[in-house]
Amino acid sequence: MTQEKQSFNGPLGIILFTVFLLGGAFIVPWKNVNWGKLTLSPASTITVSGRAETKQRSQVASFTAGVSVTKDDKTEAVNEVNSKIETILEDVKDFGIDGDDLKTQNINISQMDERYYDEGVQKSRPGQWRVSNNVVITLRDVDKASDLADLLSQSGATNVYGPNFRVEDTQEAETGLMKDAVDNAREKAEELAEASGSTLGKVISVTEGTSTTPIFRTLEAGGGGGAPIEPGSSSVAKTVTVIFELK
Repeated sequence: MTQEKQSFNGPLGIILFTVFLLGGAFIVPWKNVNWGKLTLSPASTITVSGRAETKQRSQVASFTAGVSVTKDDKTEAVNEVNSKIETILEDVKDFGIDGDDLKTQNINISQMDERYYDEGVQKSRPGQWRVSNNVVITLRDVDKASDLADLLSQSGATNVYGPNFRVEDTQEAETGLMKDAVDNAREKAEELAEASGSTLGKVISVTEGTSTTPIFRTLEAGGGGGAPIEPGSSSVAKTVTVIFELK
């Protein structure tokens, strides 16, 4: 007995070939095919930025109190600066500032050059010692900014800077800003698409960012204080970069 080889040249072959053609009609994106090369053309896109901004009352104020001393003796200069800084730290802690909100920075000890003339020739030699230290103070009750400014201006600090108001927690202020920023980007994209004779399609990607603009003030040490300080509000902004499809 011999087995007959099944041929696809008959009705079965025709049916399979028809199924293959019909399946390809639904799978291949014919409108993007460059006939002759059978390659897919890249989608046209447009990239725009959007921005939305709101105001939020300042939550935190920071001050910088510094002490600078110049003396012939290095040890005396260091001791005087340390003593004044310790007094300032004790005073602000008594005021209610937590130790975690106090940070010492920019300690500097240097010897200056003293210039003199010897038989008409200018020369230099080691001179006095200059020692300085700064303390950054974070105030979390901004309504007390004026009182803290008064305390620092009457302390042993030789220079005081602040308050620098800022928003520390922007989560509440950011509510709704993302949608507004994307809507802003969409408006720009629609105008550009219309100008180019295209139609805006779907969003392909969104990249976000957040920024705050703090309020800066400078307080001169020894000014006597007494002036009220209004914390005001800081600007909180959400920015997005959106890529849209163009049709």
